[in-house]
Amino acid sequence: MNEITLDSKGDISKMMASGQERTQSLKGFDDDYVDIVDYIIRCTHKIWEEHSIGLIYTHYGHNVSIWTTDGLTYGREAVIEGTLRTQAAFPDLRLYGDEVIWTGDDEAGFHTSHRITWVGTNTGYSIYGPPTGRKVIRTGIANCFVKENCIVEEWIARDELGLVLQLGFDVQEVVEKLVRQDRLLGIRPREYALPERVKGQTTPEVMPSKKTEGFDVEDFVRRSFHEIWNWRLLNRIDAYYHSEHVCHTTRNRHLYGREPFRAFVLTLLGTFPDATMTIEHFYYMGNEQDGYRTMTRWNLQGTHKGPGPYGDPTGRPFYLMGISHHTIRSGRFVEEWTYFDEVALLKQLWRE
Repeated sequence: MNEITLDSKGDISKMMASGQERTQSLKGFDDDYVDIVDYIIRCTHKIWEEHSIGLIYTHYGHNVSIWTTDGLTYGREAVIEGTLRTQAAFPDLRLYGDEVIWTGDDEAGFHTSHRITWVGTNTGYSIYGPPTGRKVIRTGIANCFVKENCIVEEWIARDELGLVLQLGFDVQEVVEKLVRQDRLLGIRPREYALPERVKGQTTPEVMPSKKTEGFDVEDFVRRSFHEIWNWRLLNRIDAYYHSEHVCHTTRNRHLYGREPFRAFVLTLLGTFPDATMTIEHFYYMGNEQDGYRTMTRWNLQGTHKGPGPYGDPTGRPFYLMGISHHTIRSGRFVEEWTYFDEVALLKQLWRE
């Protein structure tokens, strides 16, 4: 992993400055990129704010896979189509790079996790409805696997429900409209086999004790997720989370302290009481002395059995992909950004 900070390599505040010399080996990348953080920040700026949409042809693989809670989007042309639709709906769009956590090199490829604040005015037609003239802010995280100037795979978790609410549309009407559009286009709902949370009358699996000395940040993150979400040991929040922990999450919510965060977890588990949490990918930057910034891509799967923010129980299975950035200091989570697509979730739970 990367025992560095963004200040020493890839300082976001300096990314748009011109005339910088390359500070990292980037075999196969365009000459104007300084390092991998510069690549992610500046190619996003070029495509979205300079409207150089055609750069997608040189910055995305022809067979790129884009993964979301809604499923798989395949191929570069689909990326261009989606970009055109979004820019037409929000032509003054600005994308602010808040953080890039990364790992890898130009031989094996880079994994990057780009946290974005997205600001624009809805003066055109969007997938959710006609122009509203409203200014909106959307947050999210995009993970990319990048090799030789090309994004060859991407995972996206965005606050779509927060966007719909800011636009002023009726959520149920939007969900029904999207489901019917999918049917007309022949897009079938993604099907999942539910994981077995416990086997028979046994308990959830027990993570083996770590065998390394000192603080193991990956073990810390994986163990905390497993104990809190799969074992339902919500008392462990007190051990893993700082008393002044802050969680930034969907619908522009900011949860200050352990108790609001515990309520957030309880709401999801109460709505989906058989849910299983699985970590799909993890990496980090930093060290024990300076603190860590971590990326955790996860999925939550289960059945809609309880009342909650997504309506009355439907008994339907669901799959929810999310991405979390954490700041960890002195062996505790002190701040996090956790995003997932609740509109895609509601589409799975929708019934006529």
